[in-house]
Amino acid sequence: MDSALDEIEFLALSANRVETLRVLSHDAYTRRELQAEIDASQPTLSRVLNDLQKRRWVSYDGDTYTATATGELVAEAFTNLWDTLDAEADLREIIEWLPTEEMEFDFRCLTDATITTPSQMRPNAPVQRILSLLSGSEQVSIFSYAFNEQSLDIIREHVIGGDQHFTGVFSPTAVDAIAQDSMLRQPLQELVAADGAEIRLHEDRIPYAVTIADDVVHFMLRDEAGVLQGAIDTDNEAVVSWAREKHAQYWQNAAPLSSADLLE
Repeated sequence: MDSALDEIEFLALSANRVETLRVLSHDAYTRRELQAEIDASQPTLSRVLNDLQKRRWVSYDGDTYTATATGELVAEAFTNLWDTLDAEADLREIIEWLPTEEMEFDFRCLTDATITTPSQMRPNAPVQRILSLLSGSEQVSIFSYAFNEQSLDIIREHVIGGDQHFTGVFSPTAVDAIAQDSMLRQPLQELVAADGAEIRLHEDRIPYAVTIADDVVHFMLRDEAGVLQGAIDTDNEAVVSWAREKHAQYWQNAAPLSSADLLE
């Protein structure tokens, strides 16, 4: 264990070592090419290459450097660790509100996600983020335990205007909250009656608040009291694929909502 930790420390103490090994694990480079690739000084690069060769992670054939088989193994493992810690650092502030036990994808897929949290200057920033995504999307799908007034208004406007198609599957309480509001019932009825929209109700509570806006997946994050704590969205292919599959599952097991249902 101590030996392995020593090697991890060896790499972790130098970004140039990590980058050099990563680059060489993909292709062979001359010293000049490698120096330009990692933007390191000649003395620094010499030290890094010597250190990596001593560990037999890098070989030299008299012209080019390349990673050995064990060097490639170390490069892949350390890059995965790097990506994992990088993702964790970004997600740390919102992870407690993500329904992680329900998400069947690698969280490293969220490394490049956009995270939006409320601030004193922009307390409604997460809502504004989803509204901007909705406004510019042709295809919107939702599976959620909630449906807020502002999202309803924008979706209704674009669906009736003919420039958006909408499919939403909700927990019954999400629609009930709107239908019981005299000011919101009519916009909901108009959306349900529109040719470009269909809403279904899932018998059980849906543990997410997920919107798929074209090729972007957006999660609205609330705490146990229902207070908005943040939002996260990504166009990662694995997450988009998961969201579309999950939406289809809920859709198949949900009952259509009609305008007549809202009159009861």
